[in-house]
Amino acid sequence: MSEVHITKTYMKNNDQEVMEETKDNTRIINSTGLLPKPEWIKIKFSSDSRKIKRIKEVIRKQNLYSVCEEAACPNLSECFHRGTATFMILGSVCTRRCPFCNIEKGRPLALDPDEPSKLAKIVNMLSLRYVVMTSVDRDDLHDGGAQHFANCISAIRDKNPSIKIEILVPDFRGCRQKALSILTKTPPDVFNHNLENVPRMYHIVRPGANYHFSLQLLANFKKEKPDIPTKSGLMFGLGETNNELIEVMRCLRQHGVTMLTLGQYLQPSRNHLPVQRYVSPDEFIKMKKIAIKMGFTHVASGPFVRSSYLADMQEKGLEIK
Repeated sequence: MSEVHITKTYMKNNDQEVMEETKDNTRIINSTGLLPKPEWIKIKFSSDSRKIKRIKEVIRKQNLYSVCEEAACPNLSECFHRGTATFMILGSVCTRRCPFCNIEKGRPLALDPDEPSKLAKIVNMLSLRYVVMTSVDRDDLHDGGAQHFANCISAIRDKNPSIKIEILVPDFRGCRQKALSILTKTPPDVFNHNLENVPRMYHIVRPGANYHFSLQLLANFKKEKPDIPTKSGLMFGLGETNNELIEVMRCLRQHGVTMLTLGQYLQPSRNHLPVQRYVSPDEFIKMKKIAIKMGFTHVASGPFVRSSYLADMQEKGLEIK
């Protein structure tokens, strides 16, 4: 593996430049501005805007948030048209400053104690059979927000006993054991935590996070709840190599993870990390085959795949194209 040294990151003529030196010069780094998008990076838009508008209105009326909107997800139109959404709890302001993420950063407000009941109500209103909950990082809370996750799970199940719930959790930095003790007592149907990228890139992509701690979070939950599937996701295009991604996939399997999502990183704005490469659909298919050979039972792989994209189909192991 070649050593990499980021020597300069700055704005010039509204284009972010990243200068990188490598020993073997194996990676092409975007140092001349934004990469042109290839033809396969085309977002699908639904022709039925009424359903999309209704879901947005229902969510906002309850003062709730969807990660679909907050993170500028490219699948928003398709998912809202299908009548599905991923809810973001614990507020809309994150205590971390990951430079790939479009979520607002800063000092979050106090928790809304009524959020669990409001979330349960909206799940009923939208007649959802599978719900995904994620959150911002809340390093200001003693349990990282784990009890709030548990309260939301309980509230939803009280009104919807047959519903399946997936949670996409933060890393619970500094309170992992406390968070796990809470979530293993009120477990979801799928436990998801994204590694996002390779360990070499963590100081750039996930400052404040720790690759090995994230792996241990997944492994410890699986140890306590062996019958509940664990899941993780990786982004392509941040400066990593395929071999590095394959090694991360191997580590995930060694830590008991059976569900995997692989997707293309898309730069939310010029103020975020630039895309270093666009991975072709054929390459995503190859990576999926590698993952399946490793023993992953559920793999969704493609340019627009995100952790919560068609999560109900992912959970059933159905083909996602």
